Amino acid sequence: MDDGQAIDAVITWVDGSDPGHRERLQAYLRQSGQAGAAAAAPTRFGDCNEIEHCVASLLRHAPWLRRIHIVSDRQAPGFLARLRGTAWEDRVRVVDHREFFQGFEAQLPTFSNRSIECLMWRLPGLAERVIYFNDDFALLRPVQPSDFFLPDGGLVLRGRWRRQGRALRALKERLSRWLGRGIQARPGNHAAQALSARLAGFGDRYLQAPHVPHPMRVSVLRAFFDAQPQLLADNVRHRLRSSQQFVTTALAAHLELAAGSARVDPRLDVVRIKCDSAPLSTIERQLKSADEDASIAFACVQSLDLAPEAVRKRLLGWLSSRTGSLPAPN
Repeated sequence: MDDGQAIDAVITWVDGSDPGHRERLQAYLRQSGQAGAAAAAPTRFGDCNEIEHCVASLLRHAPWLRRIHIVSDRQAPGFLARLRGTAWEDRVRVVDHREFFQGFEAQLPTFSNRSIECLMWRLPGLAERVIYFNDDFALLRPVQPSDFFLPDGGLVLRGRWRRQGRALRALKERLSRWLGRGIQARPGNHAAQALSARLAGFGDRYLQAPHVPHPMRVSVLRAFFDAQPQLLADNVRHRLRSSQQFVTTALAAHLELAAGSARVDPRLDVVRIKCDSAPLSTIERQLKSADEDASIAFACVQSLDLAPEAVRKRLLGWLSSRTGSLPAPN
C-alpha cells in the first residue's frame, strides 16, 4: 500500500514500426480523413530504443523510485525480457492503455500523448507521487526525491514565467472562420501549456516548462477531474494530438502553484538535442556541455529516428555512457 512516501515513474512509449500499431493508426486515419495530419507524422511514433536508455537511467540515477510503469498500446519493449530473474524485474512493468481507459474505451486506440497523459493518474497501483517521462528523456546524473517533491509532498517545478499569448491565437481562429478553410492552429506545446494554466486560474501568465521530467500528485488530478468530468472527456476524445487539448503535466503544475503547494527551482537543467535539424558539430558542443556542467541533470533526445546514421550512433553511445546499461541479451 502507498503510504504517501512512495514515488513512481510513468513513461509513455510507442514503437511505430510495429505492424499492429501501424495498422491501427492507418485504419483510424482512413476512417477520420486525417491522413496528412502533422500529428500522425511517422517520427511521432519512431523508436530507436530510447526507452531502454530512459529506464536504465532511472534505475541507475534514481534507485529510490518504487516502480517504473511503461504505458503502451499492446506493445512491450524487447529489453524487458532481460530483466527476468534480476533485482529489477518487479520494478518495471508495462501498463496497457485498456487498463486505465475504463469508461473511455470508445477513444481507443488513441495516438495522442495528451489524451494518454490525461488519464495516466488512473493507472492501477500507482503511487500518490508520480514523475512523468517521455521515452526520449533520460537522467544524466543522480537525483533525489527532493529534486521533484517538497517535504510536505508539493511539487518542485522547472520553467520560467511567460505572458499568455491569446491575441495571436484569437486572430488565427477569426481568419479560419472568415476564410472557411483550414488555417489550423498548430498543436504546439507552449500554447497547450498556456491553456492548461488558464484552466487552473492563471489568466495573464503561465509557467513554461522545458522538456524535463514532470512531478504530479494523483490526488490533485483526481479531485480536479472529479469536479469537471466533461473537461476530462473533451480532452480524451482527441485521438490525434490537437491544439484544443490541454497538457495534464502543465495543469498539475499550475493547480499546485495556485494552491501554494509548489516551488519553482531552476538549479537543475536539461540538454535538448534536436537530432533532425542540429548538425553534428552543434550536438558535440551540447554533449560536452552536458558532461561538464553538473547542473545539467536531464537529457531530451528528440527525433533520433530522423538523425543521420553517424549522429544516431554517436548519441546512442553517449547515452549508454551516461545512463548505464541493462543486462545483456543471453
